[in-house]
Amino acid sequence: MPGENLSRDEARGRAELLSVDGYEVVLDLRSAVEEAEPAQGPRTFRSVTTIRFRATAPGSATFADLIAPSVNSVTLNGRALDPSAVFDGSRIALAGLDAENVLVVDANCAYSRTGEGMHRFVDPEDGEVYLYTQYEPADARRVYANFEQPDLKAPYRFEVTAPAGWQVWSNGAEESRQGEVRRFAETAPISTYITCVVAGPYHYVTDSYTRGDLTIPLGAMCRKALAKHFDAEDVFLVTKQGFDLFHEIFDYPYPFGKYDQAFVPEYNLGAMENPGMVTFREEYIFRGKVTQAAYERRANVILHEMAHMWFGDLVTMKWWDDLWLKESFADFMGSFGLVEATRFDQAWVTFANSRKAWAYRADQLPSTHPITADIRDLEDAKLNFDGITYAKGAAVLKQLVAYVGRDAFLEGARRYFKAHAYGNTTLDDLLSVLADVSGRDMAEWSRAWLQTAGVNALTPVVTYDAGGRVTELAVLQEGEELRPHRVAVGLYRLEPDGTLVRYARAGVDVVGTRTAVAELAGSERPDLILVNDEDLTYCKIRFDEGSLATLRAHLGDLTDPLARALCWSALWNLTRDGLMPARDFVALVLAHAGRETEVGVLQMVHAQALTAVTHYAAPRWREEGGREVAAGALHELRLAEPGSEHQLTWARFFAAGAATEGDFQLLLGLLDGSARIDGLEVDQELRWDFLLPLAAHGAVDEGVLAAELARDDTASGKRHQVRCLAARPSAAVKDQAWAAVVESDGLSNALVEATIAGMQQSSQRGLLAAYTGRYFEVLERVWAERSIQIGMDVVRGLYPSLQDSAETVGATDAWLDAHPAAPPALRRLVLESRDDLARALRAQRCDENASV
Repeated sequence: MPGENLSRDEARGRAELLSVDGYEVVLDLRSAVEEAEPAQGPRTFRSVTTIRFRATAPGSATFADLIAPSVNSVTLNGRALDPSAVFDGSRIALAGLDAENVLVVDANCAYSRTGEGMHRFVDPEDGEVYLYTQYEPADARRVYANFEQPDLKAPYRFEVTAPAGWQVWSNGAEESRQGEVRRFAETAPISTYITCVVAGPYHYVTDSYTRGDLTIPLGAMCRKALAKHFDAEDVFLVTKQGFDLFHEIFDYPYPFGKYDQAFVPEYNLGAMENPGMVTFREEYIFRGKVTQAAYERRANVILHEMAHMWFGDLVTMKWWDDLWLKESFADFMGSFGLVEATRFDQAWVTFANSRKAWAYRADQLPSTHPITADIRDLEDAKLNFDGITYAKGAAVLKQLVAYVGRDAFLEGARRYFKAHAYGNTTLDDLLSVLADVSGRDMAEWSRAWLQTAGVNALTPVVTYDAGGRVTELAVLQEGEELRPHRVAVGLYRLEPDGTLVRYARAGVDVVGTRTAVAELAGSERPDLILVNDEDLTYCKIRFDEGSLATLRAHLGDLTDPLARALCWSALWNLTRDGLMPARDFVALVLAHAGRETEVGVLQMVHAQALTAVTHYAAPRWREEGGREVAAGALHELRLAEPGSEHQLTWARFFAAGAATEGDFQLLLGLLDGSARIDGLEVDQELRWDFLLPLAAHGAVDEGVLAAELARDDTASGKRHQVRCLAARPSAAVKDQAWAAVVESDGLSNALVEATIAGMQQSSQRGLLAAYTGRYFEVLERVWAERSIQIGMDVVRGLYPSLQDSAETVGATDAWLDAHPAAPPALRRLVLESRDDLARALRAQRCDENASV
């Protein structure tokens, strides 16, 4: 990634010098369908950009951004500039600026196979070619010349020449079409990273949304091969429900005209909030049976991206320091919107158990940072699309709603949109409106919650009188930075019918190290004390000994789904922190998960149980623990209601944990029809789920996988097959996988991800040991030569986490000590992986001690 970075100081200086009046971008994409590959170099398309901009200091110099194999011409204010003199591969030097300027850049830009820039995908099923763009944080410069920073907003006009028979979309509505040339309406002022073009023979469905005098044309699209699976009616239903809610609570009409939603292949993200042209990963189109949790996740992402139309697109952060201004709000609004407007009224349960787990992990890494982060450059920005910016930020906003009140929070949002529409903001702009509407000291709240890092732990301490009533209940707060927490404390007791229910609740402001909950003094002795009941704040929940004993015996008896999810989350945090043996967590899952009603929570605790066995269990117990997981999963699978989503979830868990010859024979039987579990439909996606562990344990060979691909000769099938092939227990296979990912850039982003996932099998620690030294040898080269997305995938995915020993920690430390000048983003990724490994070793010691 040489020369492609951009620093905050450079962006600030350019923003002080320039203002941009408009872009005209002309793209010729007909080369996308040419059959012959170029004799040398990448496949390219022509990009001609005209930028009209002003400079505050005539005679000064600046630069435009462009990453392209070649530039045909550069013209500034009618003066032809020599491309070889002014273009260095990522920047175009512009000297002698006038007060008003016109820059025209004619370039040959490269199609992407990494999901960055103009991604080109060839469908193996029918040979059709599909294109889409993805830019955040700074890849628009791979498609057209620009000033690539969020605070140089401008209107855009796109003109696209595309192959005959194709459809083309951009942010603005199509205004005219002449032959193969489409022209699109000028956009409102927006940032470079949310401009978009989608082109190809997509399957396209239309609808419309009307509210009073406002009508928004709606569209949804996917590859033709996925059309038979595309439930566009549900996408439109959630879309309309979101527009109803956001128009009501934001009191600002959707400002970008049409609203298209494209489900695209080989997408690196969940989705992207391009105004009028939102893009999603096509995995949100379900090829087989899925649970309601999958539909909830998709609906959450739809509402998340829609919230960005206001938080992020209409009002945009000045620089990536304030990325949270859009992402935290959108993440919060995704769950808020589900509960308020859709059928997914338990979305806060999912948020508490699943989304916040991402935040807790990120906030305990050595790279943890405040929600308002210090983003020095674009590489920093790329890595800060993390659990802190999204999930912790959303959890903190939930705490803010409890702190200032819902009405004040939403009124602050309304004033924020009206005051800063089409502009750029910083943290202070938001805090000022919140202070005005709430009357609260937002500066102190911000300092505690937005400008400091780390997570607090809240623990109940309780004493009782001789009659068994509460004498005092206090909440202890731990952490480097003590924060004010508005929490609910719940007391639960076992009823005669065996259920565990809440009988008392008190709201309290936790401040400092110890806070008494006076309202609960005199209460009957509880069986369970839950200190963050209702999940109002962001913290790790701890338990007193009595409560922990209750959960070991009665977790499944808790009747409230949110309380149950909070307890699962707290127990997992205890396991990760080395305070609960991994085998105890596994025992809790096997004892109580069969009664979990919320399938999203069930899926999460299944994943955590597998992580516990793989990474946190003592090595001497790991094999036994794996057998217990598989046996318990099979037991629950046979008990589950036939045809239910819980049955499907237990089937996947069983396959993922399959550990014995009997397990593998059952999976083979379910595949060939010789075995049957009543109600379980083994569709194509579930077939691949079964084949992965069979491949990893050598129970199926390359021929079986080839036959399965012939049965499912699709893009999804190819990804599954590549993953299964790389999972086979062979040194030659691992060498091939390593070479495909590390020594070659021939694989697309999706196949790089599949190959890495297949290669790293927990049952193959011995086979993978040889790659520890090779990993550290290639780190800097991979980071220098590959795009940042692929670099991140390789550095994270191939870290030798399965070589869980002090020697691997030592090798990591040796590399870090020997490479102090390595790019900070690369060092951060290695440090994070090291921290995960060190945590695993601590958890293993805890589990080992439990066996003594």
